[in-house]
Amino acid sequence: MNKPKDYPESLCFCTAAFGNKYVSLAKLLASDLYQFAPNHLFVVITDKPIAFQNQPNVIAIEHWCRGVLAYHERRFAIKYALSLSSTVMYFDADVRICSPIPHNLDFNPGLTARSCGDMKKHLRQQFDKPILSQKLQRKQHIITKMAQKAGVDLDSASVKFINEFLFVVKADDGRELDFLQLWGEFAIYADTLGLHKHPTYAMALAAVKSGLPIHHSNMDGLNFFDDRIEKIRLEKGQSSLGERSKKYFQEQAAIEQQDLNLPQRVRNLAQRKLSLAYNSTRVKLTSVISPSVLLEYPTVSLKSQQPGQTNLISGVAK
Repeated sequence: MNKPKDYPESLCFCTAAFGNKYVSLAKLLASDLYQFAPNHLFVVITDKPIAFQNQPNVIAIEHWCRGVLAYHERRFAIKYALSLSSTVMYFDADVRICSPIPHNLDFNPGLTARSCGDMKKHLRQQFDKPILSQKLQRKQHIITKMAQKAGVDLDSASVKFINEFLFVVKADDGRELDFLQLWGEFAIYADTLGLHKHPTYAMALAAVKSGLPIHHSNMDGLNFFDDRIEKIRLEKGQSSLGERSKKYFQEQAAIEQQDLNLPQRVRNLAQRKLSLAYNSTRVKLTSVISPSVLLEYPTVSLKSQQPGQTNLISGVAK
């Protein structure tokens, strides 16, 4: 690939894609970025790097999930991408890009989210109810424990809720690296307590502890498709995608909706439960015996790596 001509040299994209479904979705996103942000690299951490060998803009890094589930693994994609660029834009693998990325996007040092707000308000919307289910009570307890471990007051205006599907990390005198390290620590702690999803809480606490500022930006001109947001836009008559909206829904559904018979569904459910139990035990034991295995970021050199090559990098901690 040639050096970018129309975009800031310091812009790089990244995502995390594990399993056939998310690998297929990430390949669609890679094609979008190749069309609408040419000459920009797309870093993908994945368990199936060979699937991206024909994607000319992708650097695929083989990665095994440190956590119980893959939700927090995106931090590794960000760390690798920061070795290439001072500004990294993260997308969930199921996001689509619908038109050229604006040339004039500019971000302040720190973390910039398209959707973020006051954590105190977010928590009240979830938990300020006359009766809480056991599941919500448990979630509230774990978030409180995480905040206590961090020494952070969740009612503080400095604690922000971040919608993790699309955000930017821009280098800020090393605070971005402290943020990633702390994110990992809080992620693994949350895993040991039983909260395997919702990385926003670990991210928010890590940002406060590291001093990494959080900014909000509409990212005007960034035209994207996310199925949850698009459904809301359609309900409010605010979608601008027209027939493309239907096309994106259909392409996503074709990947996500498998036509399985009853025995196959039962088998898949059993496999997921066994995997969850195994990984929960693995993380709990490893966090006590050798936490560095879960927390350290592998040292890899991406600057000499050519996109689309088959000699893909293995992101294995040394």
